[in-house]
Amino acid sequence: MARPGSVPGTAPVLRRRPDPADSLVWEPSDRWVRGTKNGVTVVDSRRAVLVWEPGVPVPVYAFPAEDVRMDLLRRFERPPGRRHAGATEFYDLVVGDEVVRSAAWGCPGEELAGHVCFAWFGREVLDHWYEEEEEIFVHPRDPHKRVDALPSTRHVQVEIEGTVVADTRSPVLLFETDLPVRYYFPREDVRLDLFTPTDTNTRCPYKGVATEYWSWAGEGDVRPDIAWSYPDPLPAVGVIKDRIAFYDEFVDVIVDGERQQRPVSVFGKR
Repeated sequence: MARPGSVPGTAPVLRRRPDPADSLVWEPSDRWVRGTKNGVTVVDSRRAVLVWEPGVPVPVYAFPAEDVRMDLLRRFERPPGRRHAGATEFYDLVVGDEVVRSAAWGCPGEELAGHVCFAWFGREVLDHWYEEEEEIFVHPRDPHKRVDALPSTRHVQVEIEGTVVADTRSPVLLFETDLPVRYYFPREDVRLDLFTPTDTNTRCPYKGVATEYWSWAGEGDVRPDIAWSYPDPLPAVGVIKDRIAFYDEFVDVIVDGERQQRPVSVFGKR
């Protein structure tokens, strides 16, 4: 339907573009966010801001300094490691006898003046982060991304080195923005006798903690931890509970008789 006053057929057709790669982008969040270290609340804010740094696909939170235990932050000179766009103030976190280096930094720009960011992904700076009463992992959830887990009746098979290792007509398809679709198989439809359990576990801000992983026990050059499962996923994707998915980047997937092209993603590195 055309908008009032518009001329049908004259609107430009544009593909959605990502934010400029050289820009720091921010937006306010309505979520109550808290972070703790060694049982001490370091951040408690209802005025959090989501910040996307240039070239970084996932956000971090920035908080007004009034919502941060600034008495636990110790300022130091510019760190030798990764730079944060425009930041000129850097902090260690000191809680009791523990010192966490390069834990936080001051945000640049007039709009974010007086805000503090904390390091996330890959850094155990704070022990626990919470949005409202739900613990979150790895990085804040991006409000512009979706994760939908949909039951299906497609016929999906997975082959490794020519061997069918999973075959189902009742998969759950998990669609996550900017990532390949993942096919979650009922456990009984996976040849687990062809795999070896491992001790690996990973965390996802959208799905929870995957505490079960398996590696291919057969021959061939197959990446370790090729399959995984979430025994207790977050409620939004509860339908994948105990199901098993594979890294489609390294296996062959056949959907309704059609062999799929192996996707390219950030998980394509061994």
